[in-house]
Amino acid sequence: MGVNAMDRAFLAFGGVFAFLAVALGAFGAHALQDILDDRAQEIFETGVRYQMYHALALLLVGLLLTRGGGTGLVAAGWAFTAGILLFSGSLLALSLAGIRWMGAVAPVGGTALLLGWALLVWSVLRTPSIAP
Repeated sequence: MGVNAMDRAFLAFGGVFAFLAVALGAFGAHALQDILDDRAQEIFETGVRYQMYHALALLLVGLLLTRGGGTGLVAAGWAFTAGILLFSGSLLALSLAGIRWMGAVAPVGGTALLLGWALLVWSVLRTPSIAP
């Protein structure tokens, strides 16, 4: 089975999000350690860590799609993408800019991440061609 546009999209999103997680992690460790208080630094690190975990999940989705996964995997990929933007993005905004209402957005993003994992598991269990 070949690689199609959706496979490439999730592989690219995963790569970009992973790249940004590494860059943000380095930025946080070096440039922000004297600027942010301990709590803000902890929130920042949590956002970056979850971004990396779910960037890897997007890479997995992209790879599984090349093995013939269907709409459940596509939905998982979009849920991971939304979750990264909403969960990690809100934590980064909260820690860097002190935008307190962004803390209320994080649970929506967290729910999207959970949905992504549920859809990924469901897709693997119901599509024998993509199971390892």
